[in-house]
Amino acid sequence: MEYVKFKDKIVLRIDRGEEIVSLIAAVCEREKVKLAFVNGIGAAQYVKAGYFSVAEKNYNVNEYKGDLEILSLMGNITQKDGKVYTHFHICFATEDGVAHGGHLNECVIGGTGEIEIALIDGKVGRKFDEDVGLNVFAFEKQAKF
Repeated sequence: MEYVKFKDKIVLRIDRGEEIVSLIAAVCEREKVKLAFVNGIGAAQYVKAGYFSVAEKNYNVNEYKGDLEILSLMGNITQKDGKVYTHFHICFATEDGVAHGGHLNECVIGGTGEIEIALIDGKVGRKFDEDVGLNVFAFEKQAKF
């Protein structure tokens, strides 16, 4: 993995055999990123992604192996308990061209991963919402409607 930091962007290349979620989190920890949007493309060999069941308040996970084309990886970086909190979704295609996607848990690169982290000058936290069963945005100052 290599990256370069510009004024308000980090451009990251993730190499074959490396795992996306943990490396993005590590770069954000190292660069003290508090708030950012993330997007990327690439080629993977393993993806673990799923969906959240609102009724059951839990994640159901699917695993995929093979030559997988990352069509879109997007998400955000926030803070929870003073640490980097990642939230990513992915859309990828299997060898037959069928698209799959969901909440990204893990993704190992098979070719390359090209990731952009767009930095935002600010901070947004996370709090657990009992009704929904998810960690949702927590704002220090918020607009009232």
